[in-house]
Amino acid sequence: MTKKTKILFLCTGNSCRSQMAEGWAKHLKNDIIKAWSAGIEKHGMNKRAIAVMAEAGVDISGHHSKLISELPVQDFDYVVTVCDHAHESCPLFPGTAKIIHKGFDDPPRLATDAAGEEEALDHYRRVRDAIRDFIMTLPESLDADGPSSK
Repeated sequence: MTKKTKILFLCTGNSCRSQMAEGWAKHLKNDIIKAWSAGIEKHGMNKRAIAVMAEAGVDISGHHSKLISELPVQDFDYVVTVCDHAHESCPLFPGTAKIIHKGFDDPPRLATDAAGEEEALDHYRRVRDAIRDFIMTLPESLDADGPSSK
């Protein structure tokens, strides 16, 4: 039995991007990745993120926003920050966790100026698809990203 790579996806509020990343990792790479998501803060789940992930066949409706301290494990192989604020605020992790930054646009911020709901959802869809494309490269691409920035 192959040991799964343990990856934490970290974002500011654990409401959108990190939840999408966890959902995609569990959906696409569950055989080789054990995925979690958490935030520096808890902002609750983003309804539009849940909706666009469901459109793609990934159910994250049962997820909940959580802090790192609420996770059952702390010995990750990788911590992937998916927003700039989390990257700048990323705590030090004990052990050998390699911290990687892979920033994605913030769908709620992009949707603020949307002309309507469909245009707002299009921002979420674009970020959802970018996160999916990144997840498809895991875990191999994490070692190719160079040394940790922390």
